[in-house]
Amino acid sequence: MGRFKIVTQHAAAVSFGVSGGGYKLEMEALGALDAEIVEVTGQSEDEFIAAARDADALIAKGRPLTRKIIEGLQRCKVIALGSVGADTVDVAAATARGIPVTNVPDTFIEEVADHAMMLILATFRRLTTMDRMVRDGRWKEGRPLLSRFPRLMGQTLGFVAFGHVARAVAVRARAFGLRLIAYDPYIEELVITGHGVEPVGLTELLQRSDIVSMHAPATADAHHLLTEHHFRQMKPEAIFVNTGRGPTVDEPALIRALQEGWIAAAGLDVLEQEPPKPDNPLLRMDNVILSPHVASASARMDPERRRRVGQEIALVLSGRWPRSCVNPSVLEKTGLIRWQPYSMERGPGG
Repeated sequence: MGRFKIVTQHAAAVSFGVSGGGYKLEMEALGALDAEIVEVTGQSEDEFIAAARDADALIAKGRPLTRKIIEGLQRCKVIALGSVGADTVDVAAATARGIPVTNVPDTFIEEVADHAMMLILATFRRLTTMDRMVRDGRWKEGRPLLSRFPRLMGQTLGFVAFGHVARAVAVRARAFGLRLIAYDPYIEELVITGHGVEPVGLTELLQRSDIVSMHAPATADAHHLLTEHHFRQMKPEAIFVNTGRGPTVDEPALIRALQEGWIAAAGLDVLEQEPPKPDNPLLRMDNVILSPHVASASARMDPERRRRVGQEIALVLSGRWPRSCVNPSVLEKTGLIRWQPYSMERGPGG
């Protein structure tokens, strides 16, 4: 056993595990610390707790890290996520135990922004409907259908939340001539206007937008941020795109909005339940384009997020602040030294 024990769920038990080569990428930063990554095969919470009780760090992967699991940890100094969202970890429980929870909020911004822009374009131009018309021998029906809709240039795109991804989408959308507005109560208006975007309230955004793009994280405050009340405020010709998190939207309300014509169409990479049940009405709607929560996926994404997980753990185990922390209030109480840049050649603290 190395000096530090890092525990994670066995890759065979998860659908999004290590893609070959063991944990070589994570160990690029951890090797100098004499750390060892231990995979746990236990399926029950009690089995996992028994194996992880003496861990110095956890890599959150494959199973929810519940309050029970976190309260069973005796020496854990950090829980590291290889994702932007932290909804698989009970962050409140970790905070109560003084454990920093890290994520990778800036590792695949461009991929998600590309996917969001793709869904905006495909939904606005009814791409899947056009494709089916060609395949079904309905060639002449495409032009009359699209002739009912305005051109994209000059339309208003409204961002619900204006974090890293939304800002990257704004760069792309500006090239298409879209007008840009955003609602985000956690970001100063000067930051939003600094990106050439008009800050507005949520009601105004919904009433003005021809396209609404959801980017809110899956936090308690953002759960069902958009409900029936909000969809009824949108234009009947508006489209809704979500590349954030499914639980930020009241999905039955969205389904009803699409069925009854409160809004025109939707492009969704995320759903409230993933994968969806076979009887989910969204699967049978012609005015909905779906993708299977893949916005962040690219050949670059998995290696980079894994390296980042190793870097964050290495920083904490070497006594420094992590670069990204979803519960930063714990950092001042940990005794960790405020983060300073370091090179991977020198190693953390080198």
